[in-house]
Amino acid sequence: MSDYGKSGYKSAEQIIQWGKSYCDWVETCFDRAEKLKPCPTGARGACCKHCHMGPCRFVHSSEERVEKGVCGATLGTVASRNFLRMATAGAAAHADQARDMAFTLLGVANGEIKDYGISHVKKLQKIAEVLDIKFEGRAMNDVAGDVAESLINDFGRQKGVLSYIKRAPQKTRERWEEWGISPRGIDREITEAIFRTNVGVDHDPESLLLDALRVSLADGWGSSMISTDIADILFGALQPVKTDSGFGIFKEDEVNLIVIGHEPTIAKALSDAASESDMIEYAKSKGANGINLGSIYGSRLGISSAGGFTNHELCIMTGLIDAITVDSECTMPTLVEVANSFHTKIITTSKKAHLPGALHIQFDVHRAKETAREMVMIAIDNYQNRTGTGEKVTEKNSMIEGFPQEYIEGGVPEGALRLLNDAIRKGKIRGVAGLVGYDNPRVQATGIHQYIARELIGDDVLVLSSGCASAACGVSGYLNPDTALEKAGLGLREACREIGIPPILHLGSYVDSARILTIISGMADEGHLSDEIGGMPLVIVAPEWFAEKEITLGCYFAASGVPVILGGTSPVEASEEVMQIMTERWFERFKGSLSFEPDFEKMHTLALDHIDKAREELKLRKYEYGKCDD
Repeated sequence: MSDYGKSGYKSAEQIIQWGKSYCDWVETCFDRAEKLKPCPTGARGACCKHCHMGPCRFVHSSEERVEKGVCGATLGTVASRNFLRMATAGAAAHADQARDMAFTLLGVANGEIKDYGISHVKKLQKIAEVLDIKFEGRAMNDVAGDVAESLINDFGRQKGVLSYIKRAPQKTRERWEEWGISPRGIDREITEAIFRTNVGVDHDPESLLLDALRVSLADGWGSSMISTDIADILFGALQPVKTDSGFGIFKEDEVNLIVIGHEPTIAKALSDAASESDMIEYAKSKGANGINLGSIYGSRLGISSAGGFTNHELCIMTGLIDAITVDSECTMPTLVEVANSFHTKIITTSKKAHLPGALHIQFDVHRAKETAREMVMIAIDNYQNRTGTGEKVTEKNSMIEGFPQEYIEGGVPEGALRLLNDAIRKGKIRGVAGLVGYDNPRVQATGIHQYIARELIGDDVLVLSSGCASAACGVSGYLNPDTALEKAGLGLREACREIGIPPILHLGSYVDSARILTIISGMADEGHLSDEIGGMPLVIVAPEWFAEKEITLGCYFAASGVPVILGGTSPVEASEEVMQIMTERWFERFKGSLSFEPDFEKMHTLALDHIDKAREELKLRKYEYGKCDD
């Protein structure tokens, strides 16, 4: 890994060290991670707080077999209940975002929302076909309204299965049906999961963990996929676009506004407002040369990225950020406190997510342009209040983002999925890895992402990245295709040139991890490898995981047939029974598994082992570096 220190991103480490030398009154997540150690009992899943007879702590190694909580719950019950609640919380976050997106599409379709429109007719047609909605000969808005209504119905569905389940390969669906984990309504699965984890309800670790898979599938093949598809319909086809990444995106002579979060409706409105001529002229009247819009996590709109989760506070410490808008997810509550030491304005935009001390401007899709202009004006007015304090960073890297399944299917040349499968079969490409998840200040933040990405492409593994994983690759320069090709193995390099893709494909935000599902489903449908997702040379790695949503993501990939590695300690490691279910039993049933590995080198080795074992089971040519069967 990098030898930079607390962060694997050189510029982030530069700001951290500046903070220690010149503004030690500012505390960041790195300081808190150093001061506050995890609770050893809770970290292992051995503490139950589900009723007020407790909390009950299991602290002895023998307690798996003999000890029980006050209610009688065993350690296996406690660990699996805690795990299910984590998966459910993650699913709930994406469900609410997807629901908002569906109602936005409905509002556009019926004319209630004027500031957005249908931008991707082919994607609308594709989703209408998936939902068995007639497209030909109908008004576009009528089709969009029917699509929106159908997707909205999936949240409250009481019987049957989610509409998008049919997008998974038949054999994968049969496994779900056999084990009773095909998700029904999104909200129904979330509600049932919370009920099951109440004191005195479900005590069987096997049953509880199967429900973790079901509620997670409702996210991956429901909420996340819905949100991603609607964003494509409203804001246009996701296409590769060149942009910049790193703290060097901020400009000393322009108004700098950052958007933090995953909701594309806000990013789109801010992007449009910041580009308006009257806004730019107003910025110039305040002494700025223009308006510069940046992001944390990245954006489908080609907005430059300053990195991922651990860069929240560090951005402010450059002294160049005039305003930050945050939506409903993934925001550090300390932003206001750090901003108070500089000049930055923090603006919350969601009624679901408030920060004490922040300015609140409720974002309303019915008046999107109006509220976006108000936020941009606040940033402009604050430009002249800069104090000059801060660590200025100039380093940035160019990157390419925006690779959906549709691009790969219609890549250069046509039939790219067939070429991808053929390259895997011949051994040019060893396998495919999804690199996902947040960056974590308890390890070398972004450093493990960078290590795993670099090592995997060097071993001829094609990497599909999203969210903070993409941000980590971006600030390191690995999303520059030329840089990545230089680091790629010989076979992967040759295959990428044939297909017309880089070795690391940035698919979008964290929610857009669902694109990995559609890509690998397309690989299964294309043939020549496997007739289901399970068993293909695939692996998912979340090297620095910490959020409940990453547990949800891990579960929906495991249930879909992909081995998943989460970097770090296991939140259920206190129970050998639960660990065995999530690794061995899930693999027997679904060909997917969920394991935890804190050592980054072992993480890399384990990922390759999963890929090589799958190649062996499929009787593919044994992978040898630099050799392939043409």
